[in-house]
Amino acid sequence: MAMTRAFFIFLVLLLSAAPAPAQQENDRLASLLDDIASREELKSLKTIIISRDGKILAERGYRGHTASESTNIKSASKAIISALVGIAVSKGVLAGPDQKIAPILKADLPQSPDPRLNEITVGNLLSMQAGLGRMSGANYGRWVASRNWVRFALSQPFDDEPGGRMLYSTASTHLLSAILTKESGKTTLALAREWLGPVEGFRIGAWERDPQGIYLGGNQMAMSARSLLAFGELYRNGGRTPKGRQVVPREWIAASWQPRTTSRFSGDAYGYGWFERNVGGEDVHFAWGYGGQMLYIVPSLNLTVVMTSQESGPSARNGYRDALHGVLGEIIEKARIS
Repeated sequence: MAMTRAFFIFLVLLLSAAPAPAQQENDRLASLLDDIASREELKSLKTIIISRDGKILAERGYRGHTASESTNIKSASKAIISALVGIAVSKGVLAGPDQKIAPILKADLPQSPDPRLNEITVGNLLSMQAGLGRMSGANYGRWVASRNWVRFALSQPFDDEPGGRMLYSTASTHLLSAILTKESGKTTLALAREWLGPVEGFRIGAWERDPQGIYLGGNQMAMSARSLLAFGELYRNGGRTPKGRQVVPREWIAASWQPRTTSRFSGDAYGYGWFERNVGGEDVHFAWGYGGQMLYIVPSLNLTVVMTSQESGPSARNGYRDALHGVLGEIIEKARIS
């Protein structure tokens, strides 16, 4: 009896000394984020946040940066424009993805418009399949130097048919910002603050506007990594806040994550403002901004991961974006360990 009691006491002490599985996971992820600090290929990294089931497991700021400071999330903001479009559809402000844009933007159509302008839909803009010449990359500078960004975008020659191949263009999401503004009678920033305001921790800071005062759809938006995480958590949770309020329709999130075309640059699928790819054996939805501004959602593991970076250089051509995907793969591997 004494021996049994002693063994029982030993077992209790052993189990109490062993870290709980959740703590072990936190330790693994924290160790990974510490290791990342010394990697030369990640010297542009500013912050990483890893959240699971709505709880932050690990967070790091590198080289003096913090997750609460404001950063330019660049094209990751296209996912936010997509969310606003989805909410606008649910509220009846817009008819839906099949709505034609020409009647809304008729004041800015060219004098002799290409008939194909009448075929472009809201959904075409969301999926980068408008067919109009791209206003990103080498063409971005001359577009934002124009006197009227909406009119300039609509006057571009067609490089493909509406609904054709993916032609990634920030002008497409800017046209969505203009459409939201015209149809609601409010600025896009006002809509974001009103419609996404119930999301705790979500906040947009500075945001560039065009010469007509329309907020730049899909670029030049300041947010913190924590704020971007709050937005990602909203999507991971099916559009509901932790308090149960439905902010973005669940069906809109499903539609946004449905692959509709493919990037010829990366091979990644693209939906409504979101890229799709397999990382570490898991299907991942992600928003991506120039320089390496990343919002990843891994539904199978209930993970939301945010990475922010210096915005001074490209992230695709130099391999940095792929390095960030690699870090996500390591996070996934560690999160899968039971």
